Amino acid sequence: MNEPRTTTTRRSESASSSNGSGPASDRSRRTGDEAPGRVRGIVESFRQRWTAILSSQRFQRWSAAFPLTRPIALSRSRQVFDICAGFVYSQTLLALIRLDLFDRLARGPVRVSVLAREFDVPPDRLRRFLGAGVTIRLLRWAGSDGVGLGPLGAPLVGNESVARMVEHNVLLYRDLEDPLALLYGETREGEGLKGYWPYAGRADREGLDPDDVAPYSELMAGSQPMVAQEVLDGYDFHDHHHVLDVGGGKGAFLRAVGRRHADLRLTLLDLPPVVEVARRNLDDFPDPSRLTLVGGDFLRDRIPTGADLITLVRILHDHEDEDVVKLLRRIRTVIPPDGTLLVAEPMAGIRGAETVGTAYFALYLMAMGQGRPRTPDELTGLLKQAGFSRIRHPRPRSPVLTSLLIARP
Repeated sequence: MNEPRTTTTRRSESASSSNGSGPASDRSRRTGDEAPGRVRGIVESFRQRWTAILSSQRFQRWSAAFPLTRPIALSRSRQVFDICAGFVYSQTLLALIRLDLFDRLARGPVRVSVLAREFDVPPDRLRRFLGAGVTIRLLRWAGSDGVGLGPLGAPLVGNESVARMVEHNVLLYRDLEDPLALLYGETREGEGLKGYWPYAGRADREGLDPDDVAPYSELMAGSQPMVAQEVLDGYDFHDHHHVLDVGGGKGAFLRAVGRRHADLRLTLLDLPPVVEVARRNLDDFPDPSRLTLVGGDFLRDRIPTGADLITLVRILHDHEDEDVVKLLRRIRTVIPPDGTLLVAEPMAGIRGAETVGTAYFALYLMAMGQGRPRTPDELTGLLKQAGFSRIRHPRPRSPVLTSLLIARP
């Protein structure tokens, strides 16, 4: 009587194993699951051993002396020093911008003695200062007593966007003066970036007035042209008839869109005081009759309908996940079935621009008091939570400036 049951049990176990649900299958799955973990463990163990070797002063002395490893050792030493000296480099750039030297040299090299008289600085002192600019390739020596534009300085000629951002970084440097205070959230309210961005962390946004928002509106408008060009080159606006720019500031982005696409209707939504600032600056807009300005808080007030393309340009990374999803859901309710949402901002984890999204903006937004840079995958997840299903991330032309996500309902 017991034998048939044993046979049946064995037969059942065999069937379960063949169906992938028996003990053998469990062992197989465990082995399969454990294999990647073992590989990761081996790789991490190797990295730890290699790090220990690199940390050894004996190895460092050897690698600096051995002909085959000496170039690598010198390169890494310089990289570490460049990290230490980064503040000096950035301040050199700030000084050259404040001297208006890039535009001054755009017409050709100038003798150091001539510049010394113009700036009322002793020639030797100026030469040493200019030497710092030459070393970081912003400038170049021209002859025995001349200085001209270097390969990294030439693109800065007439570049108001970069100049404004460099000046703006002075506020960030105040927050970074004590980086541990920034890490522990002990920076003082009303100073540094928190004082510059008045809407950050405020629940009473309607209490702001045009004077409160004018400085950051000017900054965003001044730095927008480069971003707008990248967005317009990276996405085809020809298939649309009406663009709504959410958080559009003074309208710099829509101004660029309007100049390139003369048949598009344009709507700007931003806080009422920001819209008031935009209204004061419509004179240089290509065709003000095509532009509608709407004052409102995009997290609370009604989002205008009728646009088949809604843009978020440098908006989402200023906000926490909860508000990002809230905003995206509000946009999802007004966007037509055939409409498109275009997200443009610096993103984390972008190959070739890691220092921008993952280093610079990570600390910038921490100092600002809200928001964080996100990877395309993280943004895609938030878009899906909000009801968007067709999402793509085209390869960015210039990831240092911005990356794009295109989403449809």
